[in-house]
Amino acid sequence: MNWNYLILILAATIAGGMIPMTVKRIHANFSIYLLAFTGAFLFGVIIMHLLPEVYHELGHQAGIYIVLGFFLQVFLQQLSHGMEHGHTHMPGEHQHNIAVTPLLLGLSIHAFMEGIPLGFKYDDQSALPSLMVGVAAHKIPEALTLMTVMMHAHKKRADLWRILLAFAVVTPIAAILAGWLGNRFEIVQHYLLYVVALVIGAFLHISTTIFYESGTKHHELSGRKVIAIAAGLLLAFLTLIFE
Repeated sequence: MNWNYLILILAATIAGGMIPMTVKRIHANFSIYLLAFTGAFLFGVIIMHLLPEVYHELGHQAGIYIVLGFFLQVFLQQLSHGMEHGHTHMPGEHQHNIAVTPLLLGLSIHAFMEGIPLGFKYDDQSALPSLMVGVAAHKIPEALTLMTVMMHAHKKRADLWRILLAFAVVTPIAAILAGWLGNRFEIVQHYLLYVVALVIGAFLHISTTIFYESGTKHHELSGRKVIAIAAGLLLAFLTLIFE
C-alpha cells in the first residue's frame, strides 16, 4: 500500500470540497471542462489498464460482473442523484428540501467501492498508480458537487466540514481495508478481482455519462469540451509508458 497515493486522494477530495466553500462564484465552464477531462482520463485508465487485467484473470466472467457493476451504479445514483459524475439531477429550487441521508449513503457506497480496487495487487505495474491518479482527479468534481448541494441545503459551516472530512476518508479506508485483507487472506485477494470488475462497470457508467451530460444542453459536445476529453485521454495514454 502506497500511502502517498492515499494522501493524494484525501487531499484531492478535500480540495474539491473546499472550492465551493471558499470561492464565491465558480464559472460554469470550470466544472464542465474539469468533468470532461477527469472523466476521459478515468475512462482511458479503465480501458487500458483495468479491463485487460480482469479479462486475463476471469475470462468471460469479467463481462458479467462489469455489466452488474454498471447497473449497480444506475441503482446507486437513485440515492445520490448523480453526484458521482459531478452534477446532480435534483432541480436547484428543491435542493434545500433534499433528504441528505440517502444522498450521502449512495455517494459513500460509491466512494467505498472505488477504494477497493486501490488495495488490489495488479500484474500491470502501471495500473495502480494510474488508477490512483484517475480516482484522485475524479474526487475533485465529485466533492465539489457534494459540498455545493450541502450548501444549498443550508448546512452550517461546521457540518459542511464534518461531511467533507467524513466523505474524504471513505475511499482511503476502503483501500487500506482491501489491501490488508488481501495480504492476509489469499481467498480475499482472489474475490477482490470480482469486486474490481464490478467497480469497472460503475466507472464506465460514470465516465460515459460525464461525456454526454456534464454541463451541456441537449447533450452536445462543444469544441472546448472535446479538447478537454482529448487531453484526458492523452494523459491516460501517457500512463502506458510506465509499463
